[in-house]
Amino acid sequence: MGEKKFSLEELSNIVGGILTKAQDVVIDKVAPPKLADENTLALAMNEDEIENMSSSKARAVLVPLGVNLDGISTIEVERPRLAFMKLLNVFYIAPDTPREIHKTAVIDQSAKLGKNVSIGANVVISKGVEIGDNTAIMANCYIGKNAKIGSDCLLHPGVNIGDFVKVGSRCIFHHGVSLGADGFSFVTESPNNIEQAREQGAIKETNKNVKVFKIPSLGSVSIGDDVEIGANTTIDRGTIEDTTVGSQTKIDNLVMIGHNCKIGNACTIVSQVGIAGSCTIGDRVVIAGQAGLKDHVDIGSDSIILAKAGVTKSFPAKSVIMGAPAVLRKDFIKRLKYLDEAEVMVQKYKKYQHLLEDYEKFLNEDAKI
Repeated sequence: MGEKKFSLEELSNIVGGILTKAQDVVIDKVAPPKLADENTLALAMNEDEIENMSSSKARAVLVPLGVNLDGISTIEVERPRLAFMKLLNVFYIAPDTPREIHKTAVIDQSAKLGKNVSIGANVVISKGVEIGDNTAIMANCYIGKNAKIGSDCLLHPGVNIGDFVKVGSRCIFHHGVSLGADGFSFVTESPNNIEQAREQGAIKETNKNVKVFKIPSLGSVSIGDDVEIGANTTIDRGTIEDTTVGSQTKIDNLVMIGHNCKIGNACTIVSQVGIAGSCTIGDRVVIAGQAGLKDHVDIGSDSIILAKAGVTKSFPAKSVIMGAPAVLRKDFIKRLKYLDEAEVMVQKYKKYQHLLEDYEKFLNEDAKI
């Protein structure tokens, strides 16, 4: 049996569902129908999972509104995925974050710690740091000088917070997150290959003794409230002003956000996205996996960038963007249609190619007369 146990009535109230009870069941976990036992609330949120209930051991199941199953207790919900979230929160077992300061932590005497904080083993907290109430910083994290972290945050092991970074409240940073590394920003004495290619469309002169100078980053990173950042994601500090991420934004693992970027509120950024420097992303934008954005691109609010898109220009609000180089989805579909039509035309050309060649031969002979 699991650590947490609930009656069907309790779970139905939690998800705001309609309970049709065939028998009393004590629930200690949730699982798909195929993995469920008699004390599991099965999650049958689509047609395939509902069909799997015929061979399931579960005696209770969460289903979409209007689904009834003979001999099995059902909790019907209008939005199964929302109910799913609520249930997982109920059964979730949080990481161990004892409300104490581990003896191996190194904390500068000028740092200000709020009430009920948790500081794990080998954590380093630099001078001038401020940490809000109820925040937990797990083992091997580093907090740079004058950084500010709000209340009720959770930093998993190995998080690195750079100097002057500002983090709102109720944020979650997973293993290996890095905030506030220097931006990837350099300059050469004479126009480099990239500048020549942009201006002239070709690389005409090569300086084999070119010197590359680092442009220092004076800005930092500012994160809003209720932001979650996945493992090994990096966000670079701004050159002069802060790189910013708005409240409620959720960022997956292995995302790279460059210096000076402005990410709006409630955005969703999926794994392996790369956003080059000085991009502006509006509110509620979704960027799917492996999409890449060149520098100085603006994406309007409520837009969707589909997977593997190569975004080389700006797009207005409510755009659906795909392809490489990326275009509006309707234009991409139109191009695919043209390709299909071109294939048909090529086949027709091959079919009648001999007639065209004979006609050209006839024209050439007629011209000689």
